[in-house]
Amino acid sequence: MKRIGTVACLVLLIVAARTSCASAADAASDVWKAGAAAVVITPTEPTWMAGYGGRNKPSEGKFQDLFAKALVVEDFRGVRLVILTLDLVTVPRPLRDHVAKHLQEQHRIDPQSLLMNCSHTHSGPLVRITKSVIYQITPDEMNAVARNLHALEKKLVDLVDAAIKDLAPARLSYCHARAGFAMNRRLPSETGFRNSPNPEGPVDHDVPVLRVERPDGKLRAVLFGYACHNTTLGLYQFCGDYAGYAQEYLEADHPGAVALFMIGCGADQNPYPRGKLEHAQQHGRALANAVEAALMPKPRPVRGPLRAAFEDLPVGFVEVPSPEELRKQTQSKDRYQKRRAELMLEELQEKGKLKDSYPFPVQVIQFDQDLMMVALGGEVVVDYSLRLKRELTAMPLWVAGYSNDVFAYIPSARVAKEGGYEGGAATVLTTLPGLFQPELEERIVGKVHELARKLEGK
Repeated sequence: MKRIGTVACLVLLIVAARTSCASAADAASDVWKAGAAAVVITPTEPTWMAGYGGRNKPSEGKFQDLFAKALVVEDFRGVRLVILTLDLVTVPRPLRDHVAKHLQEQHRIDPQSLLMNCSHTHSGPLVRITKSVIYQITPDEMNAVARNLHALEKKLVDLVDAAIKDLAPARLSYCHARAGFAMNRRLPSETGFRNSPNPEGPVDHDVPVLRVERPDGKLRAVLFGYACHNTTLGLYQFCGDYAGYAQEYLEADHPGAVALFMIGCGADQNPYPRGKLEHAQQHGRALANAVEAALMPKPRPVRGPLRAAFEDLPVGFVEVPSPEELRKQTQSKDRYQKRRAELMLEELQEKGKLKDSYPFPVQVIQFDQDLMMVALGGEVVVDYSLRLKRELTAMPLWVAGYSNDVFAYIPSARVAKEGGYEGGAATVLTTLPGLFQPELEERIVGKVHELARKLEGK
């Protein structure tokens, strides 16, 4: 009997120790550090703008400043995630590689833990110094683009350093709301799909919100998203469009907080109405109000550990044109097709062949079982976010497009079959050799599932 009692005591002590360890682990999972910083990235000289091929001169001032913003979070193990948002039309892959290299060398943060997202404002500067199908500008004008890009590279490195230096105890939580100004822009007609409001088309009106608080409950930063093109404006003044105004309004209403916007899968979505500055401001206020609504309910706590996975998925093309076909296209009356063929012939001469695939970036980030983020490259249509939200239901899912490398439209199988601008016609504005293969959607979605499973196993 005495031995049985001793064994029972040992069992109780082991259970108590395990319970204590579990409680300590649970408590530790709520321990975060967070840092945030912002920097103005508005060009200091007239510079060619990106987004619309119809512009024929450099910028003429600004409606508001453009910003790059960084949010860094660190879990209880010291694992960090860097989210970098940009008031730009694109994230050039070399720019991401530049920041990723700095983070790895100076802060030991691996590349899979960097998420770079552009708002895709069509009122921002051109930030590519490679030859373009759309923009034919003078050498002096290209030098201005290059000067701005080099200044941007340094600003982004300094920005992430500042956000890391700002790391301090914090609480993270998640909620979401809705905003209704986005509308599908693929309207079926007798001659195919045209760019026009389609109130019957698919949309994703979700506004996901990550709240970052100081220990005293004061808002430190707020990251929010929406699936819609930033194409309210198309003038010659720099502007963050609706996303820029939403951030501006939130920061005015929450002094000391940094508001960051991360665009969703909005490649086939436009803000309506559009065309006037007041429209951008109205949409910005609507989105800011949606974020405020998401901040009102009791939020869902977000715990660690942090896990991240990143992989370049090689996506192929239906057919790569022959040199004979390209030479024939250089005689086209379509200036874009002519220019594209000329550039591809130059590539063929320099490299000996045309690319037969493109590395499509897929990133999955998981905050324990409380939140999953999926970041996809390119201009991703809304079908991707709607499908992934149907299929990945274990926890709240946040799907972002325009992340880590923005290089072309990424159609779903439906949109590719329908055709139109997002379905393949826009390829003429790129130097990609052809349309993507029809299994594109299945391969991308399959890679997201694969990376999600990989994180579950960690």
